[in-house]
Amino acid sequence: MSLRILHVLDHSLPLHSGYAFRTVSILREQRKLGWETFHLTTPKQGTSAGGSEQADGWTFHRTANSGQEGLVAQMRLTAARLDELVAELRPDILHPHSPVLNALPALWVGRKRRIPVVYEMRASWEDAAVDHGTTSEGSLRYRVSRGLESFALRRADQVTTICEGLRGDIRARGVPDERITVIPNAVDVAAFQFGAEPDPVLRSSLGLDGKTVLGFAGSFYGYEGLDLLIEATHKLVPAYPDLRVLLVGGGPQEANLKAQVERLGLGDRVVFTGRVPHSQVQRYYELIDVLAYPRLPIRLTELVTPLKPLEAMAQGRMFVASDVGGHRELIRHGETGFLFRAGDADALAAAIDDVLTRRDVWPHVRVQARRFVEVERTWENSVARYREVYRRALASQGRVLNF
Repeated sequence: MSLRILHVLDHSLPLHSGYAFRTVSILREQRKLGWETFHLTTPKQGTSAGGSEQADGWTFHRTANSGQEGLVAQMRLTAARLDELVAELRPDILHPHSPVLNALPALWVGRKRRIPVVYEMRASWEDAAVDHGTTSEGSLRYRVSRGLESFALRRADQVTTICEGLRGDIRARGVPDERITVIPNAVDVAAFQFGAEPDPVLRSSLGLDGKTVLGFAGSFYGYEGLDLLIEATHKLVPAYPDLRVLLVGGGPQEANLKAQVERLGLGDRVVFTGRVPHSQVQRYYELIDVLAYPRLPIRLTELVTPLKPLEAMAQGRMFVASDVGGHRELIRHGETGFLFRAGDADALAAAIDDVLTRRDVWPHVRVQARRFVEVERTWENSVARYREVYRRALASQGRVLNF
């Protein structure tokens, strides 16, 4: 019998984000297992008349909304649309993904329709709110957000999460171990070319011929610590007059970063490409000698593992990363990448200098990093863990399916 899973998502393709790419990777592997997947996005996708939309060959059902609704109204809209789809599609499992605004409507519909709910917490709602500056730790909104997150986690039939740091946080909220499973972030190794040579035309167009290039590709959020990378570059310029920084992407901190570059007189050394199509990002990766992931030490980065270092490992790129908990869970210092003290521009500059002066170890580190993702962090291995999660969820409702 084919298992039917209805995923409830914050957003999806055609929007580009780590969240959307993780989702598609999960769906692709679940389809390979012979399972049927259906996909609903909430009002967070954007203003919509409802219906469905095709994106990169996937069908996403949308929730009708004006884009002006508050959080409670958004959840009501999600619940109503989800209830319609459940009646039409008759799924075996409801699988809401973060934030908790998706989990609560799924729990309501699941209880009404007697369908088990598997909640995937990719990050806690209260910590994401702190990071984006919409609330502060200890505030009333923070406490309410945390309370709702804990409420949903305790009532879901099974809980999945992306790393051990979040597993510990979920356990601390009173969820027993037998209801928590880590489905770690991974990569599609075949999608990343190992050790590819840079495109000479692209390199020349960006003014990087003959330069030593540091870089970052992704969204420019405050917690990424990109201001530290610019400060470290300023410290390194006397020793590395040919040093350049390539920043691929954009985001809330872009204007601040550009202002910092000008203030430090680095205008001719830092290249902002703007956002580029996801299919083209690897061409930019290939121009970079050393990638930098200087995430700041906050609760979110201490708990949550990112995708970017895994992508760097798959390509055999050298990188330095701050020693926040999310990085320590992924990176073996000196073996698959290099760690430095988080929040410290001097430590970042020293780490970059150390890597640049030890080019003899690069081939060995590159091979070990690629081997790590090939063996331990493939989407095929990660997604296979859902089989037992879904069996347990169905068993909690007294159902047994062969899939």
